[in-house]
Amino acid sequence: MRFAESGHVYFVLRRLAVAVAGLAFLLAGGAAAQTPHFVERAAALGIEHRYTGGWEHFVGGGLAAFDCDDDGLPELFAAGGTAPAVLLRNRTPAPGAPLDFIADTPAALRLTGVTGAYPLDIDGDGPLDLVVLRVGGNRVLRGASGCRFADVTEAWGIAPGTGWTTAFSATWEAGAVRPTLAFGNYVDRDDPKGPFGTCDGNRLIRPTGARYGHALPLEPGFCALSMLFSDWGRQGRADLRISNDRHYYVKGGEEQMWAMDQRPRLYGPEDGWQSFRLWGMGIASRDITGDGLPEIYLSSMGDQRLQMLVPGAGGPVYRDAPYDRGTTAHRPYLGDDGRPSTGWHVAFGDVQNDGRDDIFVAKGNVDQMPSNAIHDPNNLLIQAADGRFDEAGAAAGIASLARSRGAALVDLNRDGRLDLAVVNRRAPMEIYENRTDGTGHWLAVALASDAPNTRGVGAWVEVEAGSRVQAREITVGGGHAGGLAGPEHFGLGAAQTARVRVIWPDGTASGWAETGVNRAVTVAPDGTALALR
Repeated sequence: MRFAESGHVYFVLRRLAVAVAGLAFLLAGGAAAQTPHFVERAAALGIEHRYTGGWEHFVGGGLAAFDCDDDGLPELFAAGGTAPAVLLRNRTPAPGAPLDFIADTPAALRLTGVTGAYPLDIDGDGPLDLVVLRVGGNRVLRGASGCRFADVTEAWGIAPGTGWTTAFSATWEAGAVRPTLAFGNYVDRDDPKGPFGTCDGNRLIRPTGARYGHALPLEPGFCALSMLFSDWGRQGRADLRISNDRHYYVKGGEEQMWAMDQRPRLYGPEDGWQSFRLWGMGIASRDITGDGLPEIYLSSMGDQRLQMLVPGAGGPVYRDAPYDRGTTAHRPYLGDDGRPSTGWHVAFGDVQNDGRDDIFVAKGNVDQMPSNAIHDPNNLLIQAADGRFDEAGAAAGIASLARSRGAALVDLNRDGRLDLAVVNRRAPMEIYENRTDGTGHWLAVALASDAPNTRGVGAWVEVEAGSRVQAREITVGGGHAGGLAGPEHFGLGAAQTARVRVIWPDGTASGWAETGVNRAVTVAPDGTALALR
């Protein structure tokens, strides 16, 4: 394990403390919160970008949010399917000002066949790079200042593949100078027996120094639509979870978790892994119970699943949250269409800054699938003080009936409130500005470290405010075909001060650092302390 012994002992003791604090918070009722309110801005800005195409673009439609021009404002890179992908430059003039975006796509990003994209700093030089997923050959683009990009796929030794790529995740394994990359593929388009029962295999690409070696097959593949490297038990190693689409694997498949041994292996019953099947679309991970371990939220056709790690099980043993937790979001909450919903991108985030994470789910029929709801509004599930979730999509103004796919829940104008952008299939994308009144306090935390892992992927950020400690793992992957790279947003409720600590990827645990609220901070390691700026 990578964790130093002192860091491991700390984590065990902290789990006991935060469990007690979390219980006290729930019993106290938590902080009051206002009904969320969002205003759609894309239409007025003339943004008409759509995710288009036939059956090869029934899935995908991902969205990447990241700052590529160093002004502190996230840009949006949206997949286009058969239409060219687009980069929307963030021109919002001041913190809290109305959102302002303009399409400004450099030639290197003006690609067709794009299903999604994920930002990360692969080469450790500071600017964020972009992994672009496509139907028929992925691209890895090296970022430079001013939102400039260059194709380095072959130069870095990364095989682009020829498949239908729909999922991605990355992590830094111990001692590596480049991240390990995982690519998830959907149906094998070249199999004449397809499409049903012809899922393609997935690929793991580990670095050999500053370049990449041969791809290692992760088989069997069951039509992956999302994957996520996560240190699910905080044991010091990130394993790879894959959510698969039962619609095409038909039989014999299941959800998967790969143990990242020297030779990766699938977790099985002997490890406590319980076989289950669903029409898996997206993955989100967040500690919402306060025990320091991440819960998993899976989107699907039908019910969405919130899964919790069984305490003390000694392996990846998960149980589904009970129905009355309010997280299934299995049918539309507007109109009279009672058929099952179809969930795609999923994201946790505290939209009211009350100290409790909420859940966004992008919804939309695959195309005209008669077994599922056609008019299927997006969900915004608001977490109450007792840990249950209530639907607020309509009241918040985000209940779009377009066929939504990828999304980003991120602060787009630096006002401390999480905004929302959604890519739609054959309909204009939407950008929603969070205008909720009376929100609580907040803190945005970015990590900065020396190369190779400049953004601290694999680290755990802990923020203590009032009687609670929120733990957050820095990951690359999950969602549906798109992800974020930027500060981690923490809602703090009524707390007037906060403390921050970081468990770095090598297991080094920093001391606590005091900080104010309603601000963005960048933290860097300084021995066992933190340097804040």
